[in-house]
Amino acid sequence: MIQIALALVALACLAGWLNRLRRGYLVVTVRGPSMTPTYRHGDRLLVRRRRGGRIRAGEVAVVDLPEWIRPVPGELGPREALRARRVIKRVAAIPGDPVPFPFEGAGAVVPPASLVLLGDNPDGSGDSRQYGYVPADAVVGVVLRPLRDHS
Repeated sequence: MIQIALALVALACLAGWLNRLRRGYLVVTVRGPSMTPTYRHGDRLLVRRRRGGRIRAGEVAVVDLPEWIRPVPGELGPREALRARRVIKRVAAIPGDPVPFPFEGAGAVVPPASLVLLGDNPDGSGDSRQYGYVPADAVVGVVLRPLRDHS
């Protein structure tokens, strides 16, 4: 009887630990060339969930773009709609930072609660150069590292 109780406690602890891990981290897959050469299409990345107010310039962020920035077609299912609006970009500037080149003409500094996002591949990236400032609260998390394929 004690062994069953210990097994149930261990199982409950494991379930709690897995739930906490799931709430704190996620794995995303790179789609497209915008972050080449840092990350390539198909790379899987470990991401720590973090709000935009705690992000620093230079970090690579996973961001859910608002619909007014990147409209999502209505016929997509929920999973496909998320893929269509979730992007991986480098944070080029945070609130109060000077507006970086080539993002010009919008003022001397990045406004409060806004970010400038740029892809590492300027010729193959849709980013703040096209859609302007991104709300800081659209940040889902920051990339910790790529996950290597062991095959």
